Amino acid sequence: MARNLNLSQCISESLHLEMERDHSVLVIGEDVGMQGGVFGATRGLQKKFGATRVIDTPISESAITGMGVGLAIEGYRPVLEIMFVDFIGVCLDQVYNAIAKNHYMSGGRVRMPIVIKTAGGCIGSGAQHSQCLWGLFAHLPGLKVVAPSNPYDAKGLMASAVESDDPVVYIEHKGLLLKRAEDFSFGSDVPEGRYTIPLGKGNIVHPGSNLTIATLSGTVSLCVNVARALAEKGISIEVIDLRSVVPLDIDLVRDSVAKTNRLLVVDEDYLSFGLSAEIITRVIESGINPKAIRRHAVPDVPIPGALTLEREILPSESSITDVVMEMMEAK
Repeated sequence: MARNLNLSQCISESLHLEMERDHSVLVIGEDVGMQGGVFGATRGLQKKFGATRVIDTPISESAITGMGVGLAIEGYRPVLEIMFVDFIGVCLDQVYNAIAKNHYMSGGRVRMPIVIKTAGGCIGSGAQHSQCLWGLFAHLPGLKVVAPSNPYDAKGLMASAVESDDPVVYIEHKGLLLKRAEDFSFGSDVPEGRYTIPLGKGNIVHPGSNLTIATLSGTVSLCVNVARALAEKGISIEVIDLRSVVPLDIDLVRDSVAKTNRLLVVDEDYLSFGLSAEIITRVIESGINPKAIRRHAVPDVPIPGALTLEREILPSESSITDVVMEMMEAK
């Protein structure tokens, strides 16, 4: 039976199921135990599984990731919570020189079944607490990177991430974590049992024929709202929820663009050297030359502290609509 759940409830439920299924799964991080995580996504885990499997740590991201490396080598499947993705710089050496590379450097003898669970996205928290950074992780070989847009996907993707023998960076959007279940226009009906969503498999959340929008995480709902509004004006937009950056479901995007002949990539990460350019390049390299191509992402500036200024640089329903209309008029 499906229930109406929010994002943090789904993540917590998925972790419960994975820890019941596999005793090698541990959760480690700041305030993940008694407090249940800053957004409630580990709520109830320590009470059920004890402090030896759900471990509250000091404020030391390097210690968290270093512990995760050692546990993975010993056969455990640690889920490491880095409270905000912006803090990853404190432990980046462990992430890209150990977690991402140990399997390769050991000739395949050592696996790193680690989930780095973290929160990104803009909610008015300033330059050091508002980034997404999935493009940063995607640039580092050896890591899988996922970013769910709704509760249903959050539960299924977390199960797949924990089950993966490769390290996965699982980025929750802070804005989505703060939404109530009833605020989601899709994906809030969640089955009780365990299920998985394959990593690297995107989803068409709004079918269309005039223009393709590829996006993920917090901007998916914005793009769906734009598509629904413009459908009343006779403009048919196909919205693709990528779900993950690595692996990237470029085949889904390519096939859609082959049909619509227009591609817009909407990304809450930074514009330059990122996901939007990668998607467009791969589509063109596949032999498709769309009539119109645009990318709509965060300009290359730190995220402003003032909420009014933050809104000026983020993709919004209004700004996405403006770009779509410009693309529809392109010759």
